[in-house]
Amino acid sequence: MKADTMVLTILAQIHVVPGKEDALVAEMHKLIAATKQEAGCLQYDMHIDNDNPGFIMFYENWETRDLWLDHMKAPHLAAYNAATKGWIQSLTLNEMTRAG
Repeated sequence: MKADTMVLTILAQIHVVPGKEDALVAEMHKLIAATKQEAGCLQYDMHIDNDNPGFIMFYENWETRDLWLDHMKAPHLAAYNAATKGWIQSLTLNEMTRAG
């Protein structure tokens, strides 16, 4: 299978502004529900660090990179970004392909 037709895995690592953890997670739950209905979304799971609730990770699998890019332009993601503006200290996105 060619690399551009392989499942795309996204690892999103988020550090939350202290005091905004609960509010951000509430907005993320809205985002999760909408995202799981999107074309190409195979998996979209949020994880919260057991010892540091200000560190959140998303593990996502998408049928293709193009479908993930469509997600990045989705109205519900734009609404999430507007609602949570200033609540995220840092965000790291890694685009990955399964190696074996």
